[in-house]
Amino acid sequence: MRRTIVMIAGLVVLALVPAFVTDSYTRHLFILAFVYAVIASNWDLSLGYAGLFNFGHLAFFATGVYTAAIAAKTFGIDPWLAIPMGGVTAMLAALLVALPVARLKGIYVVLVTFGFSQLLLQLILSQSQITGGAGGMVRIPGLEVGDYRFIRDFKFGYYYVALGLLTISTLYLLWLTNTSFGKSLLAVRDNEDYAQARGISIARQRILSLVASAVFPGIAGGFFAIYLRVAAPEVLSFGTLSLALSIVLIGGTATIYGPIIAAVLLTFATETMAGIRGWEEARFLVVAIGMILVLRFAPGGLARVTSGSK
Repeated sequence: MRRTIVMIAGLVVLALVPAFVTDSYTRHLFILAFVYAVIASNWDLSLGYAGLFNFGHLAFFATGVYTAAIAAKTFGIDPWLAIPMGGVTAMLAALLVALPVARLKGIYVVLVTFGFSQLLLQLILSQSQITGGAGGMVRIPGLEVGDYRFIRDFKFGYYYVALGLLTISTLYLLWLTNTSFGKSLLAVRDNEDYAQARGISIARQRILSLVASAVFPGIAGGFFAIYLRVAAPEVLSFGTLSLALSIVLIGGTATIYGPIIAAVLLTFATETMAGIRGWEEARFLVVAIGMILVLRFAPGGLARVTSGSK
């Protein structure tokens, strides 16, 4: 009950932000934070709940980015339809990577999933006639409603689309983790032998957790491409990967709320450091150090520290 009240209060506060924050740059930071929150909280489903060390999670986001970009710019599909298409292709990508890792353990899961991410990056770079290669795709069509163009409203419309996406994603995760499926993931994570003895298929739950965790990152990727009007291979960079992973770990695994809180804090922190001369690249080192400190002194993450649980 307490978490529900906090969640509603937080949503109300975020919904009122554009009324008091009128500059487009600050709104832009909030939009980025919402996108990272979607990525990290869904990563928490496979990493925190299922205990699957999936280092190819950003590949689902990148799949959504390029799906929406190609659909909207190359094929002329309405951007409103191109965005959810990113979720569909991300699910297919997750299924593709889930099949070979369903029965693997430990470092082998990390290697296969990270390898899939790198394979996707090479595909993007090599198919430049479709993806734009290293230069990426630019001038992707933006969102419109009738004669109203979102690009001209100081990011007011995009802010609420991003907030709505985060809200729906969070409700989806809260519902999923409280079903019998979500509880079975915890059983698989904590004790595979016990889970198998209870009739739970380890391979099936791993596949389902990966696919379920890919839907909204793919949609967020589609929104990201339409919002920035750019699709570039930097979405698969090590800096982006380390930031997203830091958000999950600093926020707290198997919490859902933790990565959302951490996404807002770290997005504003890293962007602030990016604006300071000499800190452009060092910001990722600072985040990494922060992650190490949290794991050392508060392994439960920020969510459990603020809730007072041990």
